[in-house]
Amino acid sequence: MPSTPCALCHTSRALIIRPKNHQKLCKTCFLHLFETEIHNTITSNSLFHPGERIAIGASGGKDSTVLASVLKTLNERHNYGLDLHLLSIDEGIKGYRDDSLETVKRNAIQYSMPLSIVGYDELYGWTMDQVVSQIGKKGNCTYCGVFRRQALDRGAARLGIKHVVTGHNADDVAETVMMNLLRGDLPRLSRATSIVTASSASDIKRSKPLKYAYEKEIVLYAHHKGLDYFSTECIYSPEAFRGSARTLIKNLEKVRPSAILDVVRSGEDMAKLVPSEVSNPGGSLANGKDVVVAVDGEADGEGGCGSSNGRASGGEMAAMEQQLRDEEAAKGKETDFTLQGQRHDRSKNTPAQAVRMSKKLPKQQLQKCVQCGYLSSQSVCKACMLLEGLNKNRPKTEIRVSVEEEENSPTLTRRMEGMTVTPSSNVT
Repeated sequence: MPSTPCALCHTSRALIIRPKNHQKLCKTCFLHLFETEIHNTITSNSLFHPGERIAIGASGGKDSTVLASVLKTLNERHNYGLDLHLLSIDEGIKGYRDDSLETVKRNAIQYSMPLSIVGYDELYGWTMDQVVSQIGKKGNCTYCGVFRRQALDRGAARLGIKHVVTGHNADDVAETVMMNLLRGDLPRLSRATSIVTASSASDIKRSKPLKYAYEKEIVLYAHHKGLDYFSTECIYSPEAFRGSARTLIKNLEKVRPSAILDVVRSGEDMAKLVPSEVSNPGGSLANGKDVVVAVDGEADGEGGCGSSNGRASGGEMAAMEQQLRDEEAAKGKETDFTLQGQRHDRSKNTPAQAVRMSKKLPKQQLQKCVQCGYLSSQSVCKACMLLEGLNKNRPKTEIRVSVEEEENSPTLTRRMEGMTVTPSSNVT
């Protein structure tokens, strides 16, 4: 059977079927098309300006690794004029984060980017291993999500950088939309669907250049580009509520490949129905456009470990990676893929008409946390409230004696060294 030609160049053999629209492409065309779509997302939303310093939230996972690679490529190809840095957060999860950070260190060398690492232990006095040992696996992603956002802001502030980019993809945004729909939280949904969010407290904005990129296409790009990334799932994430939304999204994708972008677009349309004073309290302007202000780390979801950064989707991504490796090993075999029926890509939909909301939503008043100065809708931010609960249950007294202190201290042991114990005679 003759091989199927690429749908774009019509000369090379098609090796890839795009999960987004089932288009058959050769390797070269797929890589270029993927990069072009990211470039269009960046330019259409005016994410960057020449000379801007950008911190890439790097975890070593597929999404952040692809983001770093694509930004480096586009920065050189289109002359963005960006100064790119890698910023990693060490949550303190042994057997997971320590290994992934080794991948980030290799990426820093491969992409010639400076790397900065900020740890939970350094910032909060707690590692996630300690948090989980204290509270268990239920709800631990809430702690991690809140801590992680503040850690990224503080790490960027140390570097003097005011713009952080993260590897959140279309699957992640769709999951966040679904989570907030299930919670009935429209104000948070409107903030979560924005491609740019900002924090008035730290003067740092963040953006999601991969917002419209499918997770499966990111895996395909990383594989065919030969990128070095870490693909082990976080040992604490299976208990997260996000997992339920993820399963629902994946089931919808199997029936309708365009479902992920449909959910994302629907979330954006619903966000337009929320009054600006509710969805964007204290909003600011950047490059002449509204920038949504996130509150207490909510905008990127409380999935925490960067759902997009290295976690697998119920083993589906790991299975896909293994399949790609198997196909690579069997290059000599001729294969041909055919589609049954037609697939309709509904990446475009009609803008929703503005309607008056029957229920008045509460207006949030933003202020700085009295303890740490971070932006919050309460006098004490969520991170400080979580830390207060953790510290209340931490043992109050710890006895730590260094070797130097012990040598200079007249302890009871030292005093007894010069004493001689004489056995007494037995009394009959």
